[in-house]
Amino acid sequence: MTLTELRYIVALAQEGNFSRAAERCSVSQPTLSVAIARLEDELSVQLFERGKGFVSPSQVGVKVVEQAQRALQEAEKVRQIAMCGRDQLAGPLRLGVIHTIGPYLLPQLIQSLNRVAPGMPLAIEETMTASLAEMLRDNAVDVAIIALPFDIPGVLTRPLYDEAFKVVVPRGHAWEGKACISPEEVEGAEVLLLKAGNCFRDQVLDACPQVSSPETDVRLGHSIGTIRCMVASGLGVSVLPEGALGQPYSSELISIIPFRPPEPSRRVALAWRAGFVRPKAIDALLAAVRALNAPAYRLLV
Repeated sequence: MTLTELRYIVALAQEGNFSRAAERCSVSQPTLSVAIARLEDELSVQLFERGKGFVSPSQVGVKVVEQAQRALQEAEKVRQIAMCGRDQLAGPLRLGVIHTIGPYLLPQLIQSLNRVAPGMPLAIEETMTASLAEMLRDNAVDVAIIALPFDIPGVLTRPLYDEAFKVVVPRGHAWEGKACISPEEVEGAEVLLLKAGNCFRDQVLDACPQVSSPETDVRLGHSIGTIRCMVASGLGVSVLPEGALGQPYSSELISIIPFRPPEPSRRVALAWRAGFVRPKAIDALLAAVRALNAPAYRLLV
């Protein structure tokens, strides 16, 4: 039994397809198939059920795959420990970030991190909060930038900054002349929200619970950029994070209205596994965020 064979069975279990698993492992399909068959012979057990058009772990295969994942995680720790013995700031850092933060924070953060740790490039994975929780657990990313709360066993968090929410309306809208607006007023209009499953959508509904009332005509968008364009087109109003509204994302077609104090906001944080073996990499990220000069981010680090 080898680590390579363990990687093959984990890939096959996750992909559910020999071709995709082989492509993911950068080997030919026959190579992967033969290796898995050889492992099944060695263990004297069938790890996968095969049929026309499908492949899935058997009952015992599920348990073997779970143990293989743990073994691969421990093997990765060996590699990282060896690397960290040389320089914790050398080599890529696998950074996960949620969709509503990545496009707006990363351009500034990458430049700042290049000055703090030039030998530590970022390998970036942009996805949803639930996926990042799994990726942290499975050692698929090293660190994640998420919005709190983020209560995951074995994962540590460190607040970075607070980001205020703003109301955005199309030019000429009846609210355009308001100096500020209360959360209770964001109702009875065509309100644009992100689709279900996005944590920012949930935060907006917490701040403006009447948005989800039956009387409110809610329209959905796939991303903050899409919603911003929908507002500019006159399709409705929305609530967006401040970082997504400054340069270069501002538009002459929309007006930004602050909330009446205390403004609703979200707290953004770093998250990493408690056993992560490159603590200086975390310190470098914190220093890079601390060096940002962005009014939208009220720094806490």
